[in-house]
Amino acid sequence: MYRPDSTAIDDPALLRDVMDQISFGALVTSLGGEFEITHLPLLVRYEEGKTVLEGHFARANPHWKMEGPSVVIFQGPQAYVSPSFYPSKAVHGKVVPTWAYIVVHAHGHFETVQDGAWLQAHISALSDRHEAAQSKPWSVSDAPVAYLAALKRGIVGFRFTVDRLEGKWKVNQHKSSQDRQGTYDGLMASGEQGQDLAQALASFPEKD
Repeated sequence: MYRPDSTAIDDPALLRDVMDQISFGALVTSLGGEFEITHLPLLVRYEEGKTVLEGHFARANPHWKMEGPSVVIFQGPQAYVSPSFYPSKAVHGKVVPTWAYIVVHAHGHFETVQDGAWLQAHISALSDRHEAAQSKPWSVSDAPVAYLAALKRGIVGFRFTVDRLEGKWKVNQHKSSQDRQGTYDGLMASGEQGQDLAQALASFPEKD
């Protein structure tokens, strides 16, 4: 991934936290010059000093048969940045539109898991993770056992071991303090994703 120094984020703990917050990624695997891409929810684990992603494929998806080197792309908040955000526009006019975004790439390899007990624990953990905010959380145990057994036969689990993480925060952190403030104010008025990006911008120290 192209990452100018001002945008590169390499703190593994921060990147794991962001992947966990996004919790949905695009798994990309290359085989014989062809690319297979699957978009899916993922659980982020940290085990014995290694970052591990857990997920599952539909058994009908041929991607699960392509075990090997892959990358998972986590796309975070993104928003348009208008030249009108910048106070410098009124001074010299040398400004253009851009896009602000946060992204994490996890490089590694995956291995499939077809053990019934593992799949049961996986779908329970995945459901619990995303049902926690509901007023009446749904649980895997709420569904009939025979129904769940049939569904489990239609999926294949996998564990993705991460060898390398790289992140990119492109939020105008390299701009002057005035244009940073203009970017912050503009993003804060750009909806939920813009607000998340504005908070990310605020976390960077200002240029001297």
